[in-house]
Amino acid sequence: MIYERDTFMKIGSGYCNKRDAFYSGKTAANIAARDLITDKPDFTLAFCSGQLDHKEFLRGIKETVGDTPVIGGSTIGIITNDYLTYKGYPSGVAIFQLDDIKCQIATAGDLDKDEILAGSSLARKLSKTQEDRLLLMFYDSIKVPASPICPPIINASPPLIFGMESTLQSNIPIIGAGLIGDYQFSNTTQFCSTNVCEHSVVGALLSGSINVYHTIMHGCSPIDGRYHKITKMQGSHIYELDERPIVEIIDELYGNRIWGKHYPVNLLTIGVNYGEKFEYREGGYVNRLITGILPDDSGIGIFETDLEQGMEIQFMLRDGDMMVESAKNNSERLMKNIKDDGKKPVFGLYIDCAGRAAEQSNTLTEEATEVQEVMNRYNTPLLGFYSGVEIAPVLGKSRGLDWTGVLMVLAEDK
Repeated sequence: MIYERDTFMKIGSGYCNKRDAFYSGKTAANIAARDLITDKPDFTLAFCSGQLDHKEFLRGIKETVGDTPVIGGSTIGIITNDYLTYKGYPSGVAIFQLDDIKCQIATAGDLDKDEILAGSSLARKLSKTQEDRLLLMFYDSIKVPASPICPPIINASPPLIFGMESTLQSNIPIIGAGLIGDYQFSNTTQFCSTNVCEHSVVGALLSGSINVYHTIMHGCSPIDGRYHKITKMQGSHIYELDERPIVEIIDELYGNRIWGKHYPVNLLTIGVNYGEKFEYREGGYVNRLITGILPDDSGIGIFETDLEQGMEIQFMLRDGDMMVESAKNNSERLMKNIKDDGKKPVFGLYIDCAGRAAEQSNTLTEEATEVQEVMNRYNTPLLGFYSGVEIAPVLGKSRGLDWTGVLMVLAEDK
């Protein structure tokens, strides 16, 4: 699908769902590029099922875009204006033809060894300007894949973001995702400009006459309003709350230990309220998925390492109805704000937690269809994908998020 207007930017998007990785890459890219007026676009976003051969998929894309940098990587599913699926071998491509907008691409490896260093290394490769508007960032979520008896070890977003921000020394919003390719938390792959890589982070810095809007879709609410203090924790493992074993506390919430058989744990998340205590506002919460119970039943794993001993947390319940309503209302509110500001939306990127898919959240409908409907009503192209971690500013600071949907929209002055 091509969206062509009197604008600084033209965006072509394509979708394919075939087992042949080369064919999928070539087909999706051909669809995206067929109405562009240049054979040298500025950059390409691409995401494909973790089941596909990523090298072949990228080779297929390169048949169309040549040496144009490609960023993105593994995903569980794809969302566009016309398609939404996590079945089969879905893939999606968006090709960007920019005018006055400057785009710098950078990559860094060894993320599994040192997240701060990887973030700093990527940022050092970018030239800062006063017109910087957005840093798009995608990274490998998986440090060590899950096993039948142990949850995965995750590359942490907080130190990665810290490494970038401390080097850039700017308030530029960082929006992006930690990538996963399946629900088994297997190894993932990134598209790093011209090649494929693992344990890496890739970023695109956009500068110039561009307006960046975003909103966050939630869907969790406190179970009972009680706050618990973390009294024993190491890395991404929590052992005690209020000087009691956290496994025993969760047993009491579920009434049994069946929850420990699921990776990640169903329904329950850990929430941190960065707003006013005892006041529930979904925009003030950052939630963490529970990746599973530890092999010796001594504690739980969470999807990030940003919680610390002494912090207060709440147990949150994933609410499917609330999730769908949040997607509908926040999408509509964002697009209305863009219109009220006198801007014209030109592209939307929806980064959707894989746990929010209907089959995972036990909902009758896909919450992402609410985003599709709003974007179609505003005639705005959409590419979305299912992620492990979502990155977006919350209360003025870019953070890693869980069980959220992040909708980012690029807009121009009318």
